[in-house]
Amino acid sequence: MTSISSPNARSLPLAAVICCAALLSLAVAMGIGRFAFTPLFPLMVRDGQLNSEGGAWLAASNYLGYLLGALFAARVRLRPATLLALSLLCTVVVTAAVGWTASLPVWALLRFVAGVLSAWALVATSAWGLGWLAFLGRPHLAGVIFAGVGTGIAAVGVFCVIQARPDVSADRMWVELAVLAAVAALVPLLVGRRLPNPGTPATAEIVQDAAGNAPGNTAGLVACYSLFGFGYILPATYLPVLARQLVDDPKVFGWAWPVFGIAAALSTILVSWGLKKANRVQVWATSHLLMAAGVLLPAIWVSLPSIVIAALLVGGTFMVITMVAMQEGRIRAKGQATGILARMTAGFALGQLMGPVVSAAIGRLTADFSAALTYALELAAVGLIISAIYLWREEHHQHFIKEHRHG
Repeated sequence: MTSISSPNARSLPLAAVICCAALLSLAVAMGIGRFAFTPLFPLMVRDGQLNSEGGAWLAASNYLGYLLGALFAARVRLRPATLLALSLLCTVVVTAAVGWTASLPVWALLRFVAGVLSAWALVATSAWGLGWLAFLGRPHLAGVIFAGVGTGIAAVGVFCVIQARPDVSADRMWVELAVLAAVAALVPLLVGRRLPNPGTPATAEIVQDAAGNAPGNTAGLVACYSLFGFGYILPATYLPVLARQLVDDPKVFGWAWPVFGIAAALSTILVSWGLKKANRVQVWATSHLLMAAGVLLPAIWVSLPSIVIAALLVGGTFMVITMVAMQEGRIRAKGQATGILARMTAGFALGQLMGPVVSAAIGRLTADFSAALTYALELAAVGLIISAIYLWREEHHQHFIKEHRHG
């Protein structure tokens, strides 16, 4: 194993290696392990393996697994690099196993385990990758790491567009995706084994970040991140349904997923470079407001342009929020990064799980599906706006304290 005590001239090449490994980790664990079901579900329906009700059960089991995985991530007594390696190896096996069976209960169990593994991978990758970037003095490269989720989504989307031929079954595609995941996982497995722990950060980032925000209470961050989960999942779930009602062209839906992934990947890279000058909490709050606009738009104007705009607003902010929130949480954790990142991920998972539940509850009170969806989207937008206001006020308070101390 390599032990590096301080950054040197090799910090940029080493940071590039860390970013590449972490990017591929998220691409495998999230893009394949968690989100591959989205483009493959229609193909499983095509093959007569699933219906809408079965798909809903598989999605719910994955949400529940993600929640429990996040809750227990901090209790797993493994180093982030080890937890990451375990998550990636098991993700490959679980992905392949979906193609080896045709049993709905077994699929539900596999999707549950995939949810657990993706939560572990996100927490472990964030703790390991961001820790290394802080140690090397390259925190602005965080966007490259979190571009992994969008990269994985785009790669799976393109794979499904190319492979979704009448003579290719969904079972075969699950196994082929597992093979691709195994190949992509080789890099993070090797790098994580060679460079398991970053050591002490080169800068004082853990004590105080560039914006002057000292480590402090993280309960508010967890609450805001939970509201983000609730606000994100509703448009992510129902925008495709609304779009399908307006346009029934398979080619449009076939390319929608890779385009969504590309937008998510590019947004983190662009915003990460901008964070050299911008305030991280303010970027977080602004992203919540933009997502709120994307959530609210289909509720007041149902048309193809509005759905496209909403998809861009939601898709262009969901990984930006993840990136800046994970960075802010790690900085305020006082050296306990895995714990706070696990709590934030659990909060997101809980909010995500509550989204369909609340929507269904509203649906029972109204006979009209469109009206119920409108109310649910409006509620999600309100939650995002409230959390944005909280973040802005907290940042203003931190700025006031900073000026008072220096005054």
